[in-house]
Amino acid sequence: MASRSRMVLQVSSTRQLDLRHVDAKLVTYRGRRAIRLQESHQEGGDVQSMAILPCPAFTDGSIEISLVGIPRRGAPDFARGFVGIAFRVQPDASRFEAFFLRPTNSRAEDQLRRNHSTQYMSHPDYPWFRLREEAPCVYESYVDLPLGAWTPVRIVVDGSRASLFVSGATQPCLIVNDLKLGRVAGQIALWVGSGTLAYFSTGLVIRRAA
Repeated sequence: MASRSRMVLQVSSTRQLDLRHVDAKLVTYRGRRAIRLQESHQEGGDVQSMAILPCPAFTDGSIEISLVGIPRRGAPDFARGFVGIAFRVQPDASRFEAFFLRPTNSRAEDQLRRNHSTQYMSHPDYPWFRLREEAPCVYESYVDLPLGAWTPVRIVVDGSRASLFVSGATQPCLIVNDLKLGRVAGQIALWVGSGTLAYFSTGLVIRRAA
């Protein structure tokens, strides 16, 4: 990848965010200022909940943030604390790529659940369940995720390839070699899944390929 320019984005108000089917509040979580997100929609179907960040369009480079995802009180049984980062988000959030975590899977006694700790998806044509059905084990993997703890993540994007690094690891826990949207520019967003209470650090580091 070519040399990269570095940008540090600080969110000091929820008014900076473009909220899509999500409620946002600035709070303190485990000693750190955070953006707390949870779904606001009631309708069914494939509704994606996210907060789009106020930064220039992103194509290639890296995204770094710390996050937490826990099932909220009263969440359905399938809730796993789904939390992640969407990138190359297109206008109206109609299309995007994303990596997300399932923290409660990570230390489950069921090995199959553990293998589903991380996931890539591409909305709307390649949701997680389609990718799992058509290419088992290719777009998800295991990584250790202490439940409720701040987890640093780094996403590196280069053309049609993206890698997910967790907790400062020097090697990615998940590699995708065929990003479904192709090499397009788009926004970066904080993503939260069904039944989740999510926390994101207010500081985000973005490096863009020159």
